[in-house]
Amino acid sequence: MVERTDVVVVGAGLAGLACVTELQRRGVEARLLEASDAVGGRVRTDVVDGHLCDVGFQLLNPAYPALRELVDLDALDLQPFAAGVRVRRRGGVATLGDPRREPRLLPATLRSGLLRPRELAGLARWAVPVLGGEKRIMGLTDESLAASLDAAGVRGPLRRQVLEPFLAGVLADDSGATSSRYARLLVRWFLLGAPAVPAVGMRALPAQLAARLHRPAETGVRVQGIDRGVDGVTVRTPSEAVEARAVVVATDVQDAVGLGAVPAAPPVGGLVTWWFSTPSGMPQDRLLVVDGDRGPVVNTAVVSAAAPGYAPPGRDLVQVTALADAGLTDAEASAQAARLWDADVTAWDLLVRHDVVRALPRAVAPLRLHRSAAVGGGVFVCGDHRETPSIQGALTSGTRSADEVAAALGA
Repeated sequence: MVERTDVVVVGAGLAGLACVTELQRRGVEARLLEASDAVGGRVRTDVVDGHLCDVGFQLLNPAYPALRELVDLDALDLQPFAAGVRVRRRGGVATLGDPRREPRLLPATLRSGLLRPRELAGLARWAVPVLGGEKRIMGLTDESLAASLDAAGVRGPLRRQVLEPFLAGVLADDSGATSSRYARLLVRWFLLGAPAVPAVGMRALPAQLAARLHRPAETGVRVQGIDRGVDGVTVRTPSEAVEARAVVVATDVQDAVGLGAVPAAPPVGGLVTWWFSTPSGMPQDRLLVVDGDRGPVVNTAVVSAAAPGYAPPGRDLVQVTALADAGLTDAEASAQAARLWDADVTAWDLLVRHDVVRALPRAVAPLRLHRSAAVGGGVFVCGDHRETPSIQGALTSGTRSADEVAAALGA
C-alpha cells in the first residue's frame, strides 16, 4: 500500500511538533509519525499513585524566545521555582538567591561564605557578554566552559560548590567541556526567566502543540527506513510506504543516524531521576538543592512545593537526579537524599525511577546555531542536536526546518 503526501515528519517530540505546526501555518500538508504511544518525545509525565512524575526532572523557562512564539504560556499555568539554590556541604548548608527576585534570601546569601570578592569580580567579567544578548555571545571566540571560567579568574568555592554542580544537572555533563557560548546563553535565559513546571506536568507542553494540529499525530508507527528517489522520498513503515516530496527527521540524534539522515552522533549525556513520595513536612521554599561536596547526585528538589498539584493531599513529591554514568543504585540514591536533606528517609516511598540515558546532546565548542536542516535528496533534519540541547533548541530547530522545507516546495 502506497500513500502520498507533501511532507512526512518522523518523530513527534517538540521539534517535530513545532515543524508540523509551522508547515500547517504555511498550508503544507504533513503527516506526523511517532513510534511511541504518545507525543512529546523526552517531554512526558507519568502519573503514579496520584503524583505527577515528569520523565526526568525538567523545567520550562518562559524566557525561551521560541516558547513565546509557539505556546500559550498562560494556559500552561506555570508554577515557578525560587530563584536560588541551597548548597549542602561539609559543615552545613548555604543558601544563595537572586536579590532581584528573592530579596528575602539576601541575608542568607551574604552569610553563605561563598561570595569572595575576587571570584565575584571574575564571574562579573565572564558574564558581561550575557548582557549583550545572543549576537554578542555568539560573536565571542568559543572555548570550553572550564577554560572560560579559568580565564576570567573564577576559581573559588562559588564555582566548585555552586556553578559546576548546578550546571552538571542542566547539561547532563560535569566534564567542563561544554561550549562557553552555550553556557552564557543558558545564564542569560536564567536571568530573564523563572524556570517552572506546568501545573499539570511537563506533558502539557507537547499536548498543547499537538492539540493545534489539523491532522493528529499518528502514534505507534515506527519508521523502518527512508529511501531517496528522483521524484521524492519514500518512508517505509511496517504497514505502508508513504511517498512524499520531502521528509523531516525529527528524532533524537541516535535514531537520526539509524535512519541515515546524519552521518554520526555527537556525545550524549544521560540522567537518572528518582521520584519519592514523602510525608508532608518537607521544606516549602521552592529551592533547588545542589551538592557542594560534588557527590553523585547533581540536584534534588521538593517539586510539589513549587507545584502543589504534583502530589496528592498530605504528601510531598521529591526528585533526586544523578548523572547516568554515576551508576547509583536505588538504595544509594535514597542514602544521598537523606544526606542532602538531612532527613530520615525510611518513610519515603520510591514511586518510579527514570533512566534517561539519551537525555541531552553535549554542546561542545565550537557551538553552531542556525545550521541548515537540508541534508540532501529531499531529507531534512531537526532536533535539539541541531541547535542547543534544550527545549528552546528543539522548538527553534523544528520551525527552522519547516521554513526550509516550505521554501524547497515553493510554499
